[in-house]
Amino acid sequence: MIVILLGPPGAGKGTQAERIIDHHKLTHVSTGDILRSSVKKGTELGNKAKEFMDKGELVSDDIIIGIVEERLKEPDCKSGALLDGFPRTVVQARSLDKVLEKMGRSIKAVIYIDVDEEEIISRLTGRRICRECGASYHLNFNPPQVRNVCDQCGGGLYQREDDSFETVKQRINVYQEQTEPLINYYEKNNLLEKVEGNQDIDEVFKEIKKILEN
Repeated sequence: MIVILLGPPGAGKGTQAERIIDHHKLTHVSTGDILRSSVKKGTELGNKAKEFMDKGELVSDDIIIGIVEERLKEPDCKSGALLDGFPRTVVQARSLDKVLEKMGRSIKAVIYIDVDEEEIISRLTGRRICRECGASYHLNFNPPQVRNVCDQCGGGLYQREDDSFETVKQRINVYQEQTEPLINYYEKNNLLEKVEGNQDIDEVFKEIKKILEN
């Protein structure tokens, strides 16, 4: 079983990925992880990827596809895999289709956790981090007992630059530009399953579980 997980930043993909992997006994295939692993192992594709990374450039599609293909051929992926962070574009999606066809495998479902922009902004801009111990808080979901003071060590809390309104808005715009064509691609192929991501974490997983079990 090959499952693809899509969703905007702040949609809760990490939390749901852990639950899907645990419940359905799938192997988590994250492009970031496998890229780092290939570079560390010094594989042919890993060395090519390192050349791009050392220059601060995006790793080319053909190298990413090759590394994903290598990973899917490993024994722990035989019973199934959850692809996280890949594909990001229609070009990558088409290449993945060819790779899977060659392997005699196919995508079972593409799960898209759909969260509205207002909710994403609220989730991401509300995060606060302790300067001293690194503890994490959220102004709405997990606020400190005293405003801007860490419950654990008394250190001051701050908002990361990544979580500022301007940065979050930009991340959402980039995601929408990249991903909307991908969503349309999988819709046309009758693979896309939209899940309402504004609801409680447990409810989101209940919907995902139902999709995969059907």
